[in-house]
Amino acid sequence: MSEAGGSPRNSYTNSHAHDYLVSQPASNNGHGGYPYGGTQLPINRKPIATFEEPLTRLVTVQPNAPHSKGVDWDDYFSGPHDPTRHSKLPMFLRLHGSILPKMIVPLLFVGAWSTTITVISKYHKNLGVDSILLTVLGFVVGLSLSFRSSTAYERYGEGRKLWAQIILHSRNLGRLFWVHAEERAGPEGKDDVLNKLSAINLILAFSQAVKHKLRHEPEYDYADLKPLINNLDTFAKSAREGDAPVDLHNETIKKTKNQESWGEYLGIPFWQSNPRKALKQAAMQGLDHGNLPLEIMNHIGGYVNHVIKNGTLSPAILHTQAFNSITAMMDAYGGCERVLATPLPIAYGIAISQITWLYVMVLPFQLYNKLGWITIPGTFVAAYIILGIAAIGGEIEDPFGRDVNDLDLDRYCNQLAHDLNIMTSSPPPKPIDFLVGNHLNLPLWPYSLLGYSAWREKSMEEIREAAKGRVNHRAETAFTYDTNQRVQTFAPNA
Repeated sequence: MSEAGGSPRNSYTNSHAHDYLVSQPASNNGHGGYPYGGTQLPINRKPIATFEEPLTRLVTVQPNAPHSKGVDWDDYFSGPHDPTRHSKLPMFLRLHGSILPKMIVPLLFVGAWSTTITVISKYHKNLGVDSILLTVLGFVVGLSLSFRSSTAYERYGEGRKLWAQIILHSRNLGRLFWVHAEERAGPEGKDDVLNKLSAINLILAFSQAVKHKLRHEPEYDYADLKPLINNLDTFAKSAREGDAPVDLHNETIKKTKNQESWGEYLGIPFWQSNPRKALKQAAMQGLDHGNLPLEIMNHIGGYVNHVIKNGTLSPAILHTQAFNSITAMMDAYGGCERVLATPLPIAYGIAISQITWLYVMVLPFQLYNKLGWITIPGTFVAAYIILGIAAIGGEIEDPFGRDVNDLDLDRYCNQLAHDLNIMTSSPPPKPIDFLVGNHLNLPLWPYSLLGYSAWREKSMEEIREAAKGRVNHRAETAFTYDTNQRVQTFAPNA
C-alpha cells in the first residue's frame, strides 16, 4: 500500500508477521538506500530522519533540549509541568502550575460586582441581608466542592496508575523480546536481531499511539510515531489522503495558537478550541482512522506468534509471560479510554458551577452590613478560594491533556524510549561475561574483597563458611556506611 493508502488493507494474522518485519524495501524514497533518506551516519552521531515532506503535525519537544534563558509565556503557562525545572520561589508565590491565570477574568468580574453592590448600599440603598445564609449555603458549597475535587483527583490518580501499568509491561515485554528470544547463527541471526529491534519499536509505538489517541489526535504521521509504524498497514495510514496537509496543519496551529492558547490560560470559553476538532472533521469527511493502538498491538501479537513458531522463544512459560504483558497493556489502554470517556456527569458539573457562582454572587449582600467597604476585598478573596478549587477540579478531570497539571505523557513515552534504547544498546547478557569471566565480580562482598576466580580456587567448605560469616559482618557494619557517599575505584584482591 502506498503511503496515501489506495489498496485494500491486509488482515493482521501471523502469516503477515514477516511482511512488516522483514520484507519492507530498503528504500522507498530514492535517497541513498536508507528508508528515511540521507546517507549512513557515523555510529557515535545521533541520526536525524529526513522525509520527503514535513513529518511533524505537532511540535515535539526534545527531552534534553536546553531551556531558553528568557521567559516564554506560552511555554510557562502551558503544560504539562516539567519536573526538571526548579523554582526557588515559595510555593504560594509560584505561577507555573497555578490556577491563578484562569482566575483573572472571573475575579475581575467578581471585583466589579462586589464594588457595584457596595457602592449602591453605601450611597443609595442598603442591599445587605442577614448573614445566616453564609452558614446555610456555605455547607452546600463545601459539599459540592469536596465532591468535585475528590472525583477529579480520583480520575487523575487512576490515569497515572494505568500509565504506570503501560510503562511497566512495555519494559517487561521489551526485555522478554530482547533477552529471551534467541538469536540463531548465520544470516538468520541478523534477521532475528533486526526483528527484535523492530518489535521493540512497536512496543514504544503502542505507548505513543495511546498518548495521541487520548489527546484526540487521530493522524498517524506525528514526529514521535510515524518512523515507528510507517511500515504498518493501518486505517490511520489509509485515511491520510483525506487529512489536512501537514504544512497546512502545522501553519494553522501557529496561527491559532496565540488566541486559543491564551483563551485556555485565561479560562475564556469562547476562545478555547474544541479538543475533538480533528475527530469531528474526519467524521464529516467520512474518514475512519481506526484504532491505532489496537492495530499496533495486533502486529506485536503477530511477532510473538512468529518467534514461537520458529522456536526462538522458549520455553512455554515465556509465551505466557508475553501474552500476559500484552493483555495487561491492552487492559491499561482500555482503562485510559474509560477514564477519558466517563467524565463527571454534565448535570453534576452544571449544578456545581451554578452553586459556586450563586454563592459568590450573593456574598456582597451578606457581608456588607458587617464589613462595609471591606466587602470588596472579602468577596474577592472568598471568590478566589471557592472558584479556584472548582477550577482545579475541572483542569485535572481530564488527566491526559496538555494543561500544566495534566499527566506528562510525553515524558513517560520519552523515558520508555530511553529505557528501551538502553536495553537494546548491548547484546543479551551472558552469565560467562558478568559472572565467571569478570574479575570485578565480588561474590562475598563486603565480607571479602576476593574476586570470583580467587574463591573458585578455594574449597566448598571455605565458601560456605565465608557465606555464613557474611551475616555477622553485615550486622556489625550496618551502621558504619554512609550510603550517600560514593566509593573510589578499587581493585579486588586476586
